[in-house]
Amino acid sequence: MMSPMQIEDIRHRLRCAGAKPAHEERVLRHWARSWPQHAGKRRIEDFLPLALRRTLPQLQDELEALVRLHSAHAGEDGSQRLLLQLSDGQTVESVLLPRGGLCVSTQVGCAVGCVFCMTGQGGLQRQLGSAELVAQVALARARRSVHKVVFMGMGEPAHNLDAVLEAIDLLGTAGGIGHKNLVFSTVGDARVFERLPLGRVKPALALSLHSTLVTRREHLLPRAPRMAPDELVARSLAYAHDTGYPLQVQWTLLAGINDGIDEVEGLVRLLAGYPAVLNLIPYNSVEGLDFARPDWESAAALARTLHRRGVLTKLRRSAGQDVQGGCGQLRARTADAAARVIPLHLAAAGA
Repeated sequence: MMSPMQIEDIRHRLRCAGAKPAHEERVLRHWARSWPQHAGKRRIEDFLPLALRRTLPQLQDELEALVRLHSAHAGEDGSQRLLLQLSDGQTVESVLLPRGGLCVSTQVGCAVGCVFCMTGQGGLQRQLGSAELVAQVALARARRSVHKVVFMGMGEPAHNLDAVLEAIDLLGTAGGIGHKNLVFSTVGDARVFERLPLGRVKPALALSLHSTLVTRREHLLPRAPRMAPDELVARSLAYAHDTGYPLQVQWTLLAGINDGIDEVEGLVRLLAGYPAVLNLIPYNSVEGLDFARPDWESAAALARTLHRRGVLTKLRRSAGQDVQGGCGQLRARTADAAARVIPLHLAAAGA
């Protein structure tokens, strides 16, 4: 299998075609913003070298082939879940969020194995290249305006760190997205806290916490790095302090598991009075997984309790509930359908 395309591969191709730094940045800027390469105040013939202009059509075809729309599923909340097909036939999901946001995938599958997540059930299939990450943004921008990108779809960004940081760098420069509107989500990995502060584009940080208790979190996230919740939150808050962006704490709310008084006390201890936003996300029910979605009234009461005790809390409605499009569900349904079709096809052929 060929290695996935990286942004540096594109830069190399452009340089080999005679691109100077200004030419290179123009091509990448138009691609990342989903602008036609011939658009702009200056005619392309007056700016780009001839050899580069001759290379562009083929390169543009290759960039468009990186990620193609397989299907779109609109939600009642204005979100739109996109099932995307990669050039090797694998599929990933992106989500167009209300108010100009986009959630992108960083891997095909995921190695963390969160027990409540559909994506984690199949393990890691492969990494996405940085070009495939930006291609998700370019495709989404062809459909609607996008000014915030969240690396929180399928996969664990820390496990594909080089590619994710390369994509963040391009999106935060040529891509024209504000640095605080680039959000790096992680279950927690020491490399994240070492590498994020070094980039010229420093994204906001989202920590997928899900429990403040060591043993419970290890059960829910069986292959996450063994860093205690207290240390994870402390290191995340330190990064948030240095960047000036509030820490986003993601919490999938599982009825009867992480919605009790023990977790309330833990969250108050770790987050009360700090520049952090706790996002409570009621579980997106998945057939075959033994977890329940709490009723909305109970979740709202929990959010009010935390808020009163000093934790800035937002109760989120998970995009895609009405289309059964929680993270990994669209891809799983497509894979299941394909598995059912193949035996019928073989049977018809007399296999």
